[in-house]
Amino acid sequence: MVALLSGTLAAQSKPQPDPLFKTVQSLDARLFDAYNHCDLTVLGAMVSDDLEFYHDQTGLTVGKAPFLASIKQNICGKVERSLLPDTLEVYPLKGYGAVEIGIHRFHHPGHPEEGMGDAKFVHLWQEKDGVWKVTRVISYEHNHGLLVK
Repeated sequence: MVALLSGTLAAQSKPQPDPLFKTVQSLDARLFDAYNHCDLTVLGAMVSDDLEFYHDQTGLTVGKAPFLASIKQNICGKVERSLLPDTLEVYPLKGYGAVEIGIHRFHHPGHPEEGMGDAKFVHLWQEKDGVWKVTRVISYEHNHGLLVK
């Protein structure tokens, strides 16, 4: 009886998913679905005009247009990204939005088992009038010779 009650209490006290975490997790999925399918319209709508993208191997890219051009030239049809789900962290930024931290894996399109390498990332998400956009990206510690511009 005690074991049954303790199991019931544990199930009842399990924390509910954080709404901000779920929001950012959903945004990440939508952003990288567009990335993986070269949907530059959706991708462009999800990043700010003054996007700053810091990459450990290619440096700084400023602005939406250069970012989208780089995706079109270097990513479309060549690279896909998968989030390593257990690595996702989300933190609120009061009066701004959220910071997303995690590790993602890059692979050849349609072949997630053929990993090209992993990298760590930080995304700053800004929420204005119910619309979320990525304003800053830091992508670093790329391994296995992975170069994503």
